[in-house]
Amino acid sequence: MVKQTSQVFRAPRLGGKVALVVGAGTGIGEASARLFAHEGAGVAVADIRLEAAQNVAADIVAAGGEANAFHADVLSDDSVAALVKAVLTRYGRLDVLLNCAGGSLPADAPVTEVDLAVWDRTMPLDVRGTILTCRHAIPAMLASGGGSVVNMSSGAALRGSGKAHIYAAAKGAIVSLTRTLAGTYAGRGLRANAICAGRINTERIRQTYGVPGRPGKAADAMNVDEQIKTYPNWFGEPEDIAQIALFLASDESRMITGAAIPADGGRSAY
Repeated sequence: MVKQTSQVFRAPRLGGKVALVVGAGTGIGEASARLFAHEGAGVAVADIRLEAAQNVAADIVAAGGEANAFHADVLSDDSVAALVKAVLTRYGRLDVLLNCAGGSLPADAPVTEVDLAVWDRTMPLDVRGTILTCRHAIPAMLASGGGSVVNMSSGAALRGSGKAHIYAAAKGAIVSLTRTLAGTYAGRGLRANAICAGRINTERIRQTYGVPGRPGKAADAMNVDEQIKTYPNWFGEPEDIAQIALFLASDESRMITGAAIPADGGRSAY
């Protein structure tokens, strides 16, 4: 007699949704775009480096997912407006916005010492870029019945220590913006949350701190491998943050809005 077995098939967590991932050519954005597609979303893979976005989208399609690549310069209002228009033309709706474009500079320092050129580069990229994508994507999301905005902040926004004052200020602004979005649109079916990521093993971090045999720009710091060994709970992979973004993008997190979620191995807590 053949034993009968039953299988439980789990529905994709983002089935039927369209997600715009900005800064999806590498790092956290790339990992999130791949995961979102795996969970059933149609993914708009957007990056200032179109070729990188195209490579990610092609990989997703080859794996059986749905994705298209788009160019986006988050510092340009016209570029972001054109991006959202193109996504709507392709998919007809928008349900999820994940903002991953941004970054920091090795020359960041305390306000009494920092070169103001660091401010002039960091604040537009991190804050203006997030504002512009929200400015154009949110109306499209509201027209689709609501959705989820996930903004990438940093554990640096939650700590009172550290030398990167400009980056901390920029990421703190993103937390405040996210809370304001949550309060403004709570009655219209749109949620907004921020992920306060810790140090993640991306190419930008590897360039900053270096790896064995390839020194980084922060010459006085431990390289990435040394940091991972010394602080295993403080150092994550892009996929770690992508899993949190997936939860916030899905209906599983419907009771969560206006939150700044630490994902830094507890570094901001002690």
